[in-house]
Amino acid sequence: MPVTPDLLDVATLAAAGTTVYTTVLATVALTSVLAPTPGRRRDARATLTILMRRRPPK
Repeated sequence: MPVTPDLLDVATLAAAGTTVYTTVLATVALTSVLAPTPGRRRDARATLTILMRRRPPK
């Protein structure tokens, strides 16, 4: 039983997950900069902080 196809499936799934996560981060980052209202920018920055797993600045 060859192991290579299983590793390719895992690698493909990991690459797809990374691509989706990066796309979400880029979208939220753009929203935090380009949102028309301060409330939306604040919410987008809070979401970006959560996604990046960092504490908000004090």
